[in-house]
Amino acid sequence: MLRFSVFLTWLVASSSFATIDAYPFPNEHLEKRYDDLIAELRCPQCLNTNLAGSDAMIAQDLRREVHRMLLDGKADDEILDFMYERYGDFILYQPRVGASTFLLWFGPVILGLIAAFIWWRIARQGNEPVVMSRDDQKRLQELLQESERQEDLR
Repeated sequence: MLRFSVFLTWLVASSSFATIDAYPFPNEHLEKRYDDLIAELRCPQCLNTNLAGSDAMIAQDLRREVHRMLLDGKADDEILDFMYERYGDFILYQPRVGASTFLLWFGPVILGLIAAFIWWRIARQGNEPVVMSRDDQKRLQELLQESERQEDLR
């Protein structure tokens, strides 16, 4: 029972070590901007996690940096530009359109158009009647007659 009590005490006490970032803001508008920015920025260390949901040390540092920049009066675009210059396209959930991200943005549309064109060509070819030459028709008749003869022999 003593071991269980010690374990339970340790378990309850260990939850107090979890950190929660609580940054003070002078108004709600600034706090909303902060929440929007950390939801829009991706954690450079984690896979598919934004800064708001990441517990990585770098995410904590970046949240602190976003907070500092907001209090310094920086605009959202300035903060996003700073993060982009420092961490590249990966930091943004919606990367900017450029030479390196062209296929990311327009690749699905291009592939969809190619697939639609191929589908259209195949569908159109299937509707055209097959025209056989006289020699082909004669050969077909011979093959059918030969097949009927073989059926009669069975």
